[in-house]
Amino acid sequence: MHGTTVRLHWTDQPYKWHVNDGEEVFAVLDGVVEMHYRELGIEHVAVLSAGDVFFAGIGCEHVAHPLGEARVLVIEREGSV
Repeated sequence: MHGTTVRLHWTDQPYKWHVNDGEEVFAVLDGVVEMHYRELGIEHVAVLSAGDVFFAGIGCEHVAHPLGEARVLVIEREGSV
């Protein structure tokens, strides 16, 4: 979609801390995910269940930690990490 990628991830492993070069929408379709993110150097955790969405704006450092298996839909700029 004009420079945007949409991916369905089925995982039980944490990703790595990263900052996307654009905005990212992360939607939990099944399971539970702890989304760790940093604001002003302070780490926060949002617990996301099926139907929840996390928006990572430009410059938002974050990492997803599934609690068991989870299915997530990720929408981000093409070529993002």
